[in-house]
Amino acid sequence: MQPGIWQILIVAIVVLILFGRGRISEMMGDFGKGISSFKKGMTEEPASKDAAKAQIEAPAKDASEETTSEKSETSS
Repeated sequence: MQPGIWQILIVAIVVLILFGRGRISEMMGDFGKGISSFKKGMTEEPASKDAAKAQIEAPAKDASEETTSEKSETSS
């Protein structure tokens, strides 16, 4: 069963009465800001992804060097 035009109109009127015009426009503005922020984050992701990968790999190399030096000390 698909909602008809009258059902959608009744729901829209009820929402308008409950929240008021100002609150609905404020929520839609926040929704729009969220979408634009999400899109901006998606376009910036490849550059920051490479930087994050470099940050992750650097400590991993340090940790592997420490583990290797610890093994050589205990075997001596």
